[in-house]
Amino acid sequence: MPRTPIDITVPSLAGKRAIVTGGSDGIGLRIASRLALAGAELVLPVRNLSKGERAAARIRGLAPSARVSLEQLELSSLASVAEFGARMRADGTPIDLLINNAGVMTPPDRQVTQDGFELQFGTNHLGHFALVSELLPLLRAGSARVTSQISVAANQGAINWDDLNWERSYDGMRAYSQSKIAFGLFALELDRRSQAGGWGVTSTLSHPGVAPTSLLASRPELGRSEDTREVRMIRWLSAHGLIVGTPETAALPAVYAATSPDAASGRLYAPKGFGHLGGAPAEQRLFSRLRSAEEATRVWETSAQLTGATFALV
Repeated sequence: MPRTPIDITVPSLAGKRAIVTGGSDGIGLRIASRLALAGAELVLPVRNLSKGERAAARIRGLAPSARVSLEQLELSSLASVAEFGARMRADGTPIDLLINNAGVMTPPDRQVTQDGFELQFGTNHLGHFALVSELLPLLRAGSARVTSQISVAANQGAINWDDLNWERSYDGMRAYSQSKIAFGLFALELDRRSQAGGWGVTSTLSHPGVAPTSLLASRPELGRSEDTREVRMIRWLSAHGLIVGTPETAALPAVYAATSPDAASGRLYAPKGFGHLGGAPAEQRLFSRLRSAEEATRVWETSAQLTGATFALV
């Protein structure tokens, strides 16, 4: 079934510096490409520099005048996050846009980060929490817009406060939901603290709906030797123009949240189609799991204790 083309207008980003995590493939690469086409200077923090070089070449192929630089970053290592932050602060260039997009999803067996945290909680949430803390002076200098990519999975499950690292009873999907709930609550608390403290940082949330990406595909490094049944179904639906989106349309909510003059701080942007699984981006009501300010404060304070992040303003 032919799809009706979906796109958005992205304002000029000339003279603005943008950082996109997870920008070397999938939705993140599409996000980064749209920002480059709008004139942004891109910094892509990547785990694999060879893969990052291929992504940068692809972006330059779409936007020949694009300025794209690569930086080493492993979000599952707090030391790597600190080193990246120190390099950015030493450079001193203000950051105008930060899109926290990188993530891992449902390793079949429990894995841990270099710091001993359950892999999804440690990468999807704690790594980005520490990253924003490291970059805060540059974000303030740029009056930055920070967009944090959550998931439809944040509308199910809960934070397992009695066992945050899933040491007693690991469930990959429940742990993934926890990581995205915590990440969404952090983004909302960032908005509140920025407003209260006069930080000048805008914090929005986005989710891509559902689209065929590498998250559920074969990932030997995660212990998944073949594509999941879910990703095979998503690919079929996407190819036939049914319900779900494409990697291109799935990138649009984050781009909209990060760049549109109509996107407001503390709001969630997502596909507006059936079940918010596909379609053009629009504001969506916050998931029920994200509506408690008390829970958001608890997430922030617990994450600060776990990571040592201080959110120093200078």
